[in-house]
Amino acid sequence: MEIENLRQFFGWCTVINLGILVLSSIGMIALREWITAIHARLFGIEASCLAEQYFRYLANYKILVLVFNLVPYLALRIVA
Repeated sequence: MEIENLRQFFGWCTVINLGILVLSSIGMIALREWITAIHARLFGIEASCLAEQYFRYLANYKILVLVFNLVPYLALRIVA
């Protein structure tokens, strides 16, 4: 693969994954009570613990997007 193709690939991966992150964040904020009720029943977790789990999920997803999508894109942008 050429560097330009890789750069475009990582660029689109970053855009798509940031879109998923934004939609997940909006969903967690707007539908918190509904999502909490479903997950509490489905997994047997107390509703009070789920807020921390949601925050951890969003934080981990953001870190993974930055490390595996944005950083390679920026590195290829600098090199190319």
